[in-house]
Amino acid sequence: MQPILNVEDVRRVEQALTREGVSISELMHRAGAAAAQEVLRMGEVGRVVVLAGTGNNGGDGWVAAEELVAAGVKATVVSPIPPENIKGDLAKMVAASAVSAGVPVVVGPPRSTLEELFAQADVVLDAMLGTGFRGSPAAPYDIWIDTLNMSGARVVAVDVPSGLSAQTGHAPTSCVYADVTVTMIALKPGLLADEGRDACGAIVVAPLAEQASRLVLDEDPVAWRAELTDYLQVMAPPSSAVDKYSRGSVLVVAGSARFPGAAVLAARAAARAGAGYVTLAVPEPVVPIAQAHLVEVPVVGLPAEEGGTFSQDGLDELERLAERADAVLVGPGMQVTSSTVAVCSRLLAVDVPLVMDADALNCLARLTSNRLDNFPELIRRTSQLVLTPHRRELGRLMGLPDAPPDSLTSALEAARRIVWADGGSELAIVAKGNATACVGVNAAILPKPGPASLATAGSGDVLAGIMAAQLARTGAEGDALPLMCAYACEVHGYAGSIAAERFGSTGVMASDIADVVGIAADVVEEHASAPAGEVA
Repeated sequence: MQPILNVEDVRRVEQALTREGVSISELMHRAGAAAAQEVLRMGEVGRVVVLAGTGNNGGDGWVAAEELVAAGVKATVVSPIPPENIKGDLAKMVAASAVSAGVPVVVGPPRSTLEELFAQADVVLDAMLGTGFRGSPAAPYDIWIDTLNMSGARVVAVDVPSGLSAQTGHAPTSCVYADVTVTMIALKPGLLADEGRDACGAIVVAPLAEQASRLVLDEDPVAWRAELTDYLQVMAPPSSAVDKYSRGSVLVVAGSARFPGAAVLAARAAARAGAGYVTLAVPEPVVPIAQAHLVEVPVVGLPAEEGGTFSQDGLDELERLAERADAVLVGPGMQVTSSTVAVCSRLLAVDVPLVMDADALNCLARLTSNRLDNFPELIRRTSQLVLTPHRRELGRLMGLPDAPPDSLTSALEAARRIVWADGGSELAIVAKGNATACVGVNAAILPKPGPASLATAGSGDVLAGIMAAQLARTGAEGDALPLMCAYACEVHGYAGSIAAERFGSTGVMASDIADVVGIAADVVEEHASAPAGEVA
């Protein structure tokens, strides 16, 4: 796994490195050298333009320019002020060194000159604004960013694309869109979420010092980015000595007359994800619809209220069904009523692994007056519990319905408040978003973000079905629980990619994702198990 640090934690690592004998000057030279190396890896690089700011990020750019010239590349630095006027002592020193080494400098050029420079460049190195940047880029950087993005040039960003917050992943106005981002010491949350997903391109981590790995761990990473090999420990072991029961049984409690499709999608996904036996419990009026779409899945009709939602009259039967399952999923499409709130309460009391998704989360919000963290006893249980809120649902659970988490960082904070209030390792929260975090009491794990094709109605129901199937098959608990959740998200993402290949990136429907879940799981397993270097 790759550690992810908040920006302020990275600064503490830098300070710790200086105490261990690695000076700030040495760090800048190593950062510039790492950036130059990535430029050279772009291939066929004869001319490079370096956009250098006036701070330490710009200093990295000056070092990179000198390194590139030494490698035989024609590198030109564009600076907003003459290098001798740079205020920072270190940045001023490396700029003077680069000039002495023969690096040409263009100071404060008009837009037409920039356009000409970019047209002639094989690569542009963005070293304008670093991880300490906040707010919106001011002149001349706003003009430089806009001109660069319009140029079509290949771009390598130093530490973070200029204009993007390395902490939040937000870019209030504009930011550089890079092909490669060379980030120093460790990954930062903003590189992996929101605008960062599109702005960063491929991300390369430059540790800068051999002590960095140890010091990063000392800072207690805010999250970990999972690699495929990490999932081997939570995959169901391959075996031919299985039957439908040993592969895990799942009960899906979902649907309503208004939203019957959510129940169908969740049950189908659970079956496609490898559960040997799936039972779907729906309100009685939904039975014919569900049976028409699910030939292989037993559909149980439970008493319904007039609007076609679950009635409390079926709670005892529901509990009996749940006790026979290896895992239960509740919530997709069932709507929020006093009776569905009672359904969720009853299932929470059953000693069986439970996934709560969609309207089950909204029922939890109603039960706790939108402050789940104030009612930890409600979700404290001996069996595993997985909650799968997207950001708006997470906001409702945390009393922030009008101001839900708007970044990966704030989603992590909100999820941790719930997990730490509960305090048990049986709880994991899957904080869904364009970058999803699977949060347990000891660690938060980020799977590889899925493609844009997942942004379609019903996709979350499919993920919930995958999650329940994996819980039933593996029985993951303790620290393995968030990793298992991340694995389910990874399979979901691969399924979205496979479906996009078949139907186009904007033509994918949730049922397309559900139907290829099994293929996606095989691909993930194959890649995770492949010897190093055999899978691109």
